[in-house]
Amino acid sequence: MSLCCSLKCLFIFFNALFLASGVALITIGALQYTTYLQIGIFAGSSLSKIAIVLIAVGVTITLVSLMGHLGAFLNNSTMVAWFICILIVIIMLEVATGAFFYVFRSRTAVLQMNSAINTKARGVVSDYSPERRHAINRIQEKFKCCGADGKEDWSKSVGWENHEAVPDSCCVVKSDGCGQNKESAYSKGCLSAIKLFLLKNLVWVGAVCIALAVTEVFGVVVGVCLCLDIKTKSYENIS
Repeated sequence: MSLCCSLKCLFIFFNALFLASGVALITIGALQYTTYLQIGIFAGSSLSKIAIVLIAVGVTITLVSLMGHLGAFLNNSTMVAWFICILIVIIMLEVATGAFFYVFRSRTAVLQMNSAINTKARGVVSDYSPERRHAINRIQEKFKCCGADGKEDWSKSVGWENHEAVPDSCCVVKSDGCGQNKESAYSKGCLSAIKLFLLKNLVWVGAVCIALAVTEVFGVVVGVCLCLDIKTKSYENIS
């Protein structure tokens, strides 16, 4: 097997991984979008933007990967060179994004995030306005929690009139009217559940960005070798 063929196969292999990561990010972003949107309505944070960023990065990676595949199949050094340049920019952005998420997870940032989320979530539960009830119920069901700090929040809620009960979405075992028995409700508040979810997601997104960047470095190295080999072959054919 010639050197050019070996480099091309290796390049296509790394590029296939690159393409798969792009599709995975699009899928994950799309699946998480609804959850982030509901949390945003409940806790007043623009978390849906994280999902949108994941989708945008995934689409960019997918398109760049397709360009790399096309350049390799056509032996077009210009397309491969553009692929390498764009990939280097993406790597730098991924490293910066990964570092940002880890820094954001620091104690100071978490305390600031807690303050904003606490205020908003407690106000939303207290108001229990018709336009936010669906989001609140979905959050309680999804995160297996009740109220902002706990089920006793519903005994002080202005929008929830039956202070001797909780919404059915609080129940461990769901059934019509199950909220009439407070003992059947989750004891955990939604604030603690959401914060744990967000911190895990911040770490996960940061780790994925850095892992992708490290993997893509190998793709850049192989791409540079392939690009140089294609140019060398072109010069030899001209000669």
